[in-house]
Amino acid sequence: PRPPEGERTMEDQQIIELYWSRDPQAIDHSSRKYGAYLFTVAHRILSSREDCEECVNDTYIRAWNAMPPQRPTHLRAFLLKIARNLSLTAYQAARTQKRGGGQVLSLTQELSDCVTGNPEATLQKAELTKLLDSFLMGLPDRDRYIFLRRYWHGDTVAEVAARCHIATGTAKSSLFRSRQKLHRYLIERGYFHKMG
Repeated sequence: PRPPEGERTMEDQQIIELYWSRDPQAIDHSSRKYGAYLFTVAHRILSSREDCEECVNDTYIRAWNAMPPQRPTHLRAFLLKIARNLSLTAYQAARTQKRGGGQVLSLTQELSDCVTGNPEATLQKAELTKLLDSFLMGLPDRDRYIFLRRYWHGDTVAEVAARCHIATGTAKSSLFRSRQKLHRYLIERGYFHKMG
């Protein structure tokens, strides 16, 4: 959302300085600039408005507790990562109480053959993250964008297609090819042995 008339949006580095100086306005400026975006990301994972609002509010608390010592280069990405992780944790907690479908289950199933195909895989999360980062950097720009919009931001395939001005089938094909490439990439780097 745009700031009220006559009020300029503060630059990210200025907001980060507010966190570092322990100025509570850091949270106000973060909320004004990124609140709607963080809510949208949380809502793609959680269907409850109250849960989404709680995750967004908790995001600011986590950011407050993390800065200092952390000084993120990109505030938006930093807040997104926190909000997404909190939303996924909330989703998993709710799912243990009540099994259900939804967007997150769909995304998990789409990627499961690539990342969790081997129950004996023991790579640490940090190592897997490095492999995924390296894999993504090797994808063509458009395929990388499509992959990230689908599996990081949680966009539907139709939303991804609209963003890229391509047919839905083209977006599906790109995602399918990228998942196959990821599967092969992880096998080649010893993440898990090729299954039967």
